[in-house]
Amino acid sequence: MTRTTLPETDIELIQEFERGKIRHVLFDFDGTISRLREGWQRIMAPVCVEMICGDTQPTPAIIEEVDRMIDETTGIQTIFQMQRLEQMVREHGLVPEHKVRTPLEYKQVYNDRLMEPVNARIAEIKSGKKNVDDFLIRGVRRFLDLISQKEAVLYVFSGTDRDDVRNEAKCLGVDQYFVEIWGALPSVEEYSKEKVIRDIIREHGLRGPQVLAIGDGPVELRNVKDAGGIALGVCSDEKRGTGWDDSKRPRLLRAGADLLIPDFGEADALIDYLFP
Repeated sequence: MTRTTLPETDIELIQEFERGKIRHVLFDFDGTISRLREGWQRIMAPVCVEMICGDTQPTPAIIEEVDRMIDETTGIQTIFQMQRLEQMVREHGLVPEHKVRTPLEYKQVYNDRLMEPVNARIAEIKSGKKNVDDFLIRGVRRFLDLISQKEAVLYVFSGTDRDDVRNEAKCLGVDQYFVEIWGALPSVEEYSKEKVIRDIIREHGLRGPQVLAIGDGPVELRNVKDAGGIALGVCSDEKRGTGWDDSKRPRLLRAGADLLIPDFGEADALIDYLFP
């Protein structure tokens, strides 16, 4: 399939949009800026399969169903994924009722396992064994430097718990770029990406192309597109930190991405296009 790219770049233009109006920019965090949680899907998937199957041998169909759920919900608050997990546990009926857990309990199991590699990576940074740039998507610091010089207000809105995403942003030295870093709160009613976008547009009297969302998951892009904004999809290879992960492409296209990039290695050209 032929891809339309900006001249002499790997930046893929999916559809034209009104440029030069951007005033507020919302970034997803994991997989868009940070690689600290790289591999979270490989942790969540076995947790889900284990909770659904209990002592029963998992089937390929259940494994596929879990993988599809994770792919479709990337970027959403973890608690919503765990609510879906509870539904799946009940639908399959392989676990006795007294062993079915609440979404919060499922989240705790997942989070405990996930934080082991995350904390190990943070420890590597603090000990000097690794550099912070080892855990950033390629070119993102340059992109943040450039876009922060524009008349645009930058935010992070993440599905990760708020205290964790703030701690990880600080650890990576990117927290200073953002006027606010939002993350999941204990109550699902208190925070959602859709609510953040709606509130920003209302509070600042914005219209569509004044808002840009940047992310590797469909949730943030779809929310901004529904509000008439611009969506920049990041098909990041989180394991390498650079280059395309084409498995992310279909979900970002379905979410309405206007542009696709593999990383921020062409930050200057990207900024020139967004802010002509």
